[in-house]
Amino acid sequence: MSEGDEEGLTYAESGVDIEASEAATAALVGAVGAGDGDGSDYAGLLDIGDRYLALATDGVGTKLLVAEALGDYSTVGIDCMAMNVNDLVAAGVRPVAFVDYLAVEEPDETFAEQVGEGLDRAAELADVELVGGETAVMPDVIRGLDLAGACAGLAAKDGVFDGAAEPGDALVGWRSSGVHSNGLTLAREAVTRDHGYDDPCPFDGYDTLGEALLEPTRIYTDLLTPMREHGVRGAAHVTGGGWTNLERLGDHRYVVEDPFDVQPVFEFVQSEGNVSDEEMHRTFNMGTGFVAALDPEAAAALAEATDGRVIGRVEDGEGVAIRGLEL
Repeated sequence: MSEGDEEGLTYAESGVDIEASEAATAALVGAVGAGDGDGSDYAGLLDIGDRYLALATDGVGTKLLVAEALGDYSTVGIDCMAMNVNDLVAAGVRPVAFVDYLAVEEPDETFAEQVGEGLDRAAELADVELVGGETAVMPDVIRGLDLAGACAGLAAKDGVFDGAAEPGDALVGWRSSGVHSNGLTLAREAVTRDHGYDDPCPFDGYDTLGEALLEPTRIYTDLLTPMREHGVRGAAHVTGGGWTNLERLGDHRYVVEDPFDVQPVFEFVQSEGNVSDEEMHRTFNMGTGFVAALDPEAAAALAEATDGRVIGRVEDGEGVAIRGLEL
């Protein structure tokens, strides 16, 4: 648990209330109606005959403010695509095409080129076609810029994950690259209490604190084939809501005994913001960015076939147990 004289920060007090956000999303979905498609917690699925067409949409969020402060937009395109393709992978769908939407206060060739370079690099990493995009200039609406995108994917009907874990399943996890692209509202407020984004980074790997926060989101599309081959029932992309994302796999108890180590950036955010252990795990990935549930007899083989490892198990009950916490 972090300690300090200043009041401990929470994600909600920083400006993002996850429960309120989920309620607003539920209200929107309820008003729109379910339509004719199926869906998972990560992607909408449309029956197109012998296959599903899947769609996901997401943005970069307030990580853009760090990029703006440093004048470096070279990695946010990777974040934008990663947040979308990873959601499709969690549903068992192969991403195939991506479009971006860049809204700006005023046009600027420099940052537009940097965003484009990041998107191009991400398309290569994800093996996705970047098929187009839109730039909107809206000075009365936007301050700075906003970047979002949408990704389409295809899957055989027997290829999508069921999405539901079973008691007795093993949990295989894969390391994150850092903060990824959620929780930045809390991370930014913690870091800027006593520092600037261009301050020297006190831990290895980065020149400045801002660079550590801008570390791009890992893309997990390479996991799709081995997860299918090893019979994964469901997967969780650990994003907004942190480790409570595992509950998307069903109403069970998720015991995480061997997560990946927490990167120094999380330790710094926690220390500077006096953030509780529970709040950190409810907000951030804390070192593990993707988790799959499958038969325990296949778990070790999946971990060996990739760069993952068995991190825990699924039990009867409820909640998520990790690092002595009950979420």
